[in-house]
Amino acid sequence: MADPLGLISTSVGSTPQLRLSGFHIAPTVKGPSFKETLFEEIRKVAELQQNAERAVAGLASDGHDDLEQVINATRKADTAFEMLLQVRNKVMEAYEEVKQIRV
Repeated sequence: MADPLGLISTSVGSTPQLRLSGFHIAPTVKGPSFKETLFEEIRKVAELQQNAERAVAGLASDGHDDLEQVINATRKADTAFEMLLQVRNKVMEAYEEVKQIRV
């Protein structure tokens, strides 16, 4: 097989070696980690759920809250929770897939 980029060098009787001179292989990650991002999103979902609960309680107790605002708050909280649940499902699928890898 030809190497169009010239990155694989082979010697007679040896295994192919990958030449990456001049390339920096170590990943450089800037910004928050996945864990930090996930915890922040969980906090936001909890906050939206608390806002929805307060809106429903306010409507039930004194009726001063606008019904449309209550519906919007509950829909936001429900949608955010559903999205977080889908992220969880995808992470669990990836975990199950990694568990199946034979080393």
